[in-house]
This record gives sequence, structure tokens and C-alpha cells, in this order.
Amino acid sequence: MSIKITGLADIVRIHAASRPDAAAIVYEGRTTTYSALDRAASRVANGLVAEGIMPQTRIAHLDKSSDLFFELLFGIAKTNAVMVSVNWRLAAPEIQHIVNDAEAEILFVGAEYLAIVEKIRADLKAVRKIVILGDRHGAWESFATWRDRQALDDPLLPAQPQDTAIQFYTSGTTGLPKGAELTNANFAWMFPLWTKTWLLAPGVPNLVCLPMFHIGGAGWGTAGLYSGAVNHVVREFVPAQVLGLIERERLQVALLVPAMILFLVQAPQVRETDLSSLRLIVYGAAPIPADLLKQALNVFKCGFQQVYGLTETTGAITLLPPEDHDPADAKKLLSCGYAQAGVDLRIVGDDGTDLPPGKVGEIAVRSPQVMRRYWRLADATTRAIQGDWFMTGDAGYLDDKGYLYIHDRVKDMIVSGGENIYPAEVESAMFGHPDVADVAVIGVPDDRWGEAVKAVVVRKPGAGVTEGDLITWARERIAGYKLPKSVDFIEALPRNPTGKILKRELRLPYWGSKQRQVN
Repeated sequence: MSIKITGLADIVRIHAASRPDAAAIVYEGRTTTYSALDRAASRVANGLVAEGIMPQTRIAHLDKSSDLFFELLFGIAKTNAVMVSVNWRLAAPEIQHIVNDAEAEILFVGAEYLAIVEKIRADLKAVRKIVILGDRHGAWESFATWRDRQALDDPLLPAQPQDTAIQFYTSGTTGLPKGAELTNANFAWMFPLWTKTWLLAPGVPNLVCLPMFHIGGAGWGTAGLYSGAVNHVVREFVPAQVLGLIERERLQVALLVPAMILFLVQAPQVRETDLSSLRLIVYGAAPIPADLLKQALNVFKCGFQQVYGLTETTGAITLLPPEDHDPADAKKLLSCGYAQAGVDLRIVGDDGTDLPPGKVGEIAVRSPQVMRRYWRLADATTRAIQGDWFMTGDAGYLDDKGYLYIHDRVKDMIVSGGENIYPAEVESAMFGHPDVADVAVIGVPDDRWGEAVKAVVVRKPGAGVTEGDLITWARERIAGYKLPKSVDFIEALPRNPTGKILKRELRLPYWGSKQRQVN
């Protein structure tokens, strides 16, 4: 089913009018129809208007996945405001930075995160109201109470294609997250193309299991709603529970990151679970080891599609379809596919010229899916978007048939379990330890997570700081998933004549002769 939308709010409006009683979201035994979702979104919108929210104002969400996220998303869209879903895995100072950077005026927060919000409340500069996605907490009202006292009429406020719909925060090499502004036009272009490719259609049972602060979570769930699918939302990924859900609800389609595929393949229950309903598993966010992919093909016995994309490209821009997942073709399995409709790819050398097939350079993308800009970061936007081209920061090459191969990362980013981790953030946290003279953070191969964070540290003279000491130190300053899994100590970091750390040299002992310096 293909519908024409101008803004995200049109998704629920159109389905509510044409198939009101069809199930839209199933969450922990609670089913929301498309008409109910549309009505809840209208109540949210009227509540925001009553709070004085103006078009393009940022509204923050801090909680794990649930059906309420989509009530908020479409309610925010009906006011032409902007959803900012905050990574709930972050430490308090990181959450504070994002909410302040977005200048969010209202914060919707889950009960699990009240302690964090209480800790930083006085420093949330623009927030003037907090609503609890749960029971009332002191002066902070419950979402259900706040929502249900609002009017049901759709406010029908206008939204333009170029208006920002969602602002996802993606870490940068400076260590401070940047707000990538994705517009109504970005989504309106992407949904009609990709939902067909992903076999999403009215009534199709679809698994939504990535977190909503990811384009893979919010984007996939919204694509499922665009298509009219029945979207089974899980609060967080627990392998045994996900396997049970696939069997019980006869799920047909899912988007997973490679670490999730690994956990499912390794789950004791997987061999006894009826997985015959699955038609397609889409995977992305990180490359997948060829051996794991072969295991997954054998276990799930359904189609697999790899996609490559970034937050800044509204997700997927390339596709490796099921027919290219031949276990006998080891090279093809290392590819992330070919460019999709409306997507142009270039491989750019250090001198800015295009490179021929087989030569590694920076991947550049031209597409209607490229973000509007980085929120209030003009210089960063200019560096990333050069004319019509978005410079991904990823290094790779195209073969003579147009298949893209990721080779390395220009920006040194680490992808562990599908999470983007930038060394600068971890280095900054560890460098403050009084016994650390120098530190570099790299990604090393890890069978479970794809890559693991490793810190390479130079101690100050006479210092006896240990690996455990440094990890404990960092734990107080950054999110748990960013912590080094290990720390090595050396006498001096290798640097070039200008003082830049030679991270390729540091990585070499761990990656060895691997052709692709990501895992």
C-alpha cells in the first residue's frame, strides 16, 4: 500500500480514514488501532498547542520503546513540532547536553529515568514542563491524565515538506552529539520506495525492536505504520522473548542489527522455535561477519537483506537483496549492496577527485534522503554537505558492477552491537584520570559485538593505575556501552610529525591481515 504524505501526521490520518479498525501497534498485550492512534495523536497535539508549543519547537522523549512513543511522534507531527528521542543509555551529563542543545521545551520521560531527570532538572535550561510516561510523580503529571483531558479534534496545523520532523542525535568526532534534522520530505521520499522492498504491507506482522532514538527504531516503526502493517513493538530486545513473539504472533518481517542476529542464533530456544512465518530479515547498522550470516541463513531459512545508511541519510540507501546472499559467494556477502532509487554514490579521494572501481576512498551520497542540516552547526553542516553531496566519513569502494564495499571509517567511529561510539568521547572521559598521560581509543574485533572498545593508555611516571581503575573512572562519565572492554598500557602512542595519533598503527596488532578494518 502506497499513500501520499506531506508530513508524518498524514500517515495516521489516512489510515484512520480508510481502515480505522485495523491494528496499528501491538505492545505488551495492548492493541492500538489506526483510528485510536490517530485520536491519541490529536489529543497530544491539542495538549501541546495548549502548552504554547509553536511550529518547529523541539519536544524531547526519554524512555524505552512503547506504543506511547508513536502517540507522541504523530501528535508532535500534528503541531509541526519536532520529535527529539534521547538515548536512554546515556549518562546524565550526556542527556542534559542533548536536551539543552535541542532547546526542548517539554520532556516526556519514562518512570525508569526519573532519578536521572531529577538529578539534572535544575540544569535543563529550556524545559518548562515534564510529563511522566507512567504514574504521576510529585508535580509531574502522568501522560495518560495529561493526554486524556485534551480535545479529540485534529488541529490540522500545516506542515511543509522542508520542515524538520525528527531530530536524531548522532555523535561526532569532537565528542559532542550533533542533531541531524530529518524532514518530512526525507521520509516522504523514502517510505514508498523502501516499504515495498521490505515486504511491508497492510496487515503484515512486523517486528519493531530497535530503540526509538535510532533511525532504525523510529524509522522502521514509522515505515511499518506508513505501510499499514501490524507493528509489534518490544520495549527492549530480549532474545528469548523475541523468539517467542515471532512464533506466537507469526511475525513475517524484522529489522535487526548483527549483534541481535548473533544473540538470536545463540539463544538455547532457537532450534525449538517455529520460525516458519518469517519471510524477511533486514539487517544493518554494522557489517556482519560472513560466518554469522551463514549461520543465520541456516537457522532462520528466510530472505535476508543488508542495508547501508546513516542517520543523516534517513537510514538505508543501499540494498543487498536476498538473491545476493549466496553462502558460496563469500565476496558478495562482504558487500552492502547497490544504490537504491534516487541515490547516487561516489568514492572520493584525498584530493577530492572521484576514484575508479576497486579504489578505496570516502563514500559520498547524493539523495533526497540526505538530512536538512545539523541543528545550529553551520560549519559542521558545510563540511558534511558539499554541494549536493553528503560526505559519510566512511571509507569504501565500488566494484565494477556498482556494489559498495565498506573498507574502513574515515572518522574512526566504532560500531559495537549496532551502537555508534566515537573514540573522542571515550578518550575525553579517560584522559581526565590523574594517572593518565595519554590515551587513544580504537575498535578491535569482537565475536559477540562486532567491535569492542579498547583503550591504549600511557601512564604517568610512577603511576600504578590499573585497567579496572580506568574503567570505573570512565563509568561515572559516559554511558556503559561506550566503556572500554579492555585497556592496554604502552610507553608512548605512535604519532605523525604533526602530533596526530596513528590509529591505524595501533589497530594493526588486533586486526592483522583482515582486509576490512571493521567487523
